[in-house]
Amino acid sequence: MTDTSSSAPGQPQPAQTAPLNMHGQYIKDLSFENPRAPQSLIEQKQPQLTLNVSVSTRQFDVKTYEVALNIEASAATPEKEPLFMLELVYAGTVSLGADIPQDAIGPLLYIETARLLFPFARAIVANTTREAGFPPLNIAPVDFVALYRQQLETQGNVMPTGPVGHA
Repeated sequence: MTDTSSSAPGQPQPAQTAPLNMHGQYIKDLSFENPRAPQSLIEQKQPQLTLNVSVSTRQFDVKTYEVALNIEASAATPEKEPLFMLELVYAGTVSLGADIPQDAIGPLLYIETARLLFPFARAIVANTTREAGFPPLNIAPVDFVALYRQQLETQGNVMPTGPVGHA
């Protein structure tokens, strides 16, 4: 006799709600300045790069959020003359499952959603700098867990509500 209960191997399991549902991703703000062009493109000096990545959230309703990656990058000559300045806010809207505990919301937004958004924001930064005439700026992977922990320590282990920064 064959067991036809729902726990039998090969049988479909009841639908589980996803803990995180991404609705869309978009460039919210993009700014690029090349103040010394065309001279900055002619010089072949090794630039000094500065990079800052942060994560911020905004809540729309009980379980729907906007998560934004804020990326600021700049390059200057060794003499501190600016080569370029880039600012990108790349965001996505997400809904969290109804059964997500309160203490899991921060990690889902600031770590997991940021991880999902990062490759696209990284490509935008690389393409923008390349299209501006510079070598593409390929941002190294960001440790969003460390970034989130840093924010928790800064705010006294309270779930962050503002930007989480990384220099």
